Amino acid sequence: MRTYTCNSPQAAGRIVAIALLADGHLSSDELAAVHRARIADRLGLAPGEFGAILQGLCEDLLTSSHLNWNDACKLDSDVMQQVMRELEDPELRAEVLNLCHVAVYADRHVAESEVALLASLGRAWQNEPGPRLPA
Repeated sequence: MRTYTCNSPQAAGRIVAIALLADGHLSSDELAAVHRARIADRLGLAPGEFGAILQGLCEDLLTSSHLNWNDACKLDSDVMQQVMRELEDPELRAEVLNLCHVAVYADRHVAESEVALLASLGRAWQNEPGPRLPA
């Protein structure tokens, strides 16, 4: 998995990209929602840069998953910890967590893996634990 400079727009964008893929597929509703939420402006990305970050993440995931996409979208805890540590700024963390919520809820279906990701981010960054799945 490639690394990014701590607190960089690219490190922040990758976490939002992880949220987009957390349920195993990229929903056009989710992608459109983060673009409507002005992800590039909010994170300081150049126009079109988020697409390159998303593509890079997919490439990284596929090279480590033996071409099984369902497993590729599940980052092991060590990798996820490394990715989360690339963001130290509390304001940037809050912005990223907000954009992750936008991504997860955009398609009106919240998968267990998406809930787990939001909870993991919340715990790691000492925020609320995230949403719960409906009973």
